[in-house]
Amino acid sequence: MFDLDRWQEIFSSIRSNILRTVLSGFTVALGLFIFIVLFGIGKGLQNAFSEGFAGDAKNLISITTGKTTLAYKGLQSDRSVTLNNADYDFLINTDKEKVGSSSPRYSASLMVKYGKESGIYQVHGAEPGEQVIENRTIIDGRYLTPRDLTNKQNVAVIGRMVQRDLIKNGSPVGKELDINGTMFKVVGVFSDEGGDWDERHITVPITTLQQMKKGSDTVSIAYISYSDKLTPQEAIKYGDELKDKLKSRKNVSPDDENGVRVWNNAKNMNDTFTFMAVLTAIVGFIGLGTLLAGIIGISNIMVYIVKERTKEIGVRKAIGAKPRGIVALIVQESVVITVISGFVGVGIGVLALNLIGDSLEQFFIKNPSVGWGTILMAFIALIFSGLVAGFVPAYRASKIKPIEALRTE
Repeated sequence: MFDLDRWQEIFSSIRSNILRTVLSGFTVALGLFIFIVLFGIGKGLQNAFSEGFAGDAKNLISITTGKTTLAYKGLQSDRSVTLNNADYDFLINTDKEKVGSSSPRYSASLMVKYGKESGIYQVHGAEPGEQVIENRTIIDGRYLTPRDLTNKQNVAVIGRMVQRDLIKNGSPVGKELDINGTMFKVVGVFSDEGGDWDERHITVPITTLQQMKKGSDTVSIAYISYSDKLTPQEAIKYGDELKDKLKSRKNVSPDDENGVRVWNNAKNMNDTFTFMAVLTAIVGFIGLGTLLAGIIGISNIMVYIVKERTKEIGVRKAIGAKPRGIVALIVQESVVITVISGFVGVGIGVLALNLIGDSLEQFFIKNPSVGWGTILMAFIALIFSGLVAGFVPAYRASKIKPIEALRTE
């Protein structure tokens, strides 16, 4: 039941003891502020790491070749190892059930013209699986199809920035580009999560590009996205097996790290997310420690406040106040201070995160924020602590006899 006199008494007590109230509230507000900022920065780190892997498929294995550094099986070192179509077929048919999507890629920097506009662009010969590998979204037309590869069609899928640079008006689908002297029909436009750089690429059927290069069967890089059913450890093992088998096929020493190179996202993500988990745990530990410090702080202050008011409690009991009413008064005052201070701490904390925004992106902290559920839990924990912190000393004080309370200095 709402008791106006009690509320007036509480606010009168607060106004009469500004310093005491500010010290109590400062502990709560500071605890929530530091908690929110630290958790927000931890979330910002997670956002930056997640975005770092957003460009391509997360379950990606990339395989390239280079020059050997060790002699092996009678072959000299410094020998160039070249990946070709047969090697790519070998790779994707090794443990075929572990392959999600795949695509070979043969790349070349070529002059591309449309009307009076022209420029040097990275042209990739690939298969339809490249769309999944690169996380590309078709915004107009279509991507490559198996029929394009079989028939070695002169068709091209262009990035959004290529359209902006060369074909400025209208839909580019159906229009023709001059790629290194050969006309290609544009069949689609894509956007890429990798950003502007990846959207300045052009993809054509790999069979067509290899034919343009005098019937070459060279593959620059083999992309394989492993099945989602694989655990990170299984995916790491799968990537290592591909590397060992390709080395054996190409007569590269097992100890040669340059002849065949495999970049496995599973291995990198495993290391990265282990680091993130440790980092998040440290940030969480510090945040919870700060919250605990706030709880201990308000508990100590409430003990001091009740002790300071012992004589007042004795007077109240002498004139007929009941212990239950005394406890309720002190607890209610404690909760009011905690709630008001909590709102201040939450407000400043959220404001600080909004002001930080993406300004710390150079330190790998992007869009730091804290969910309202987490804030509410921390807020309730502090209110409950404030309630307990006020109740325990108030209950003890209410049990003191009036004459003993009045003798207290």
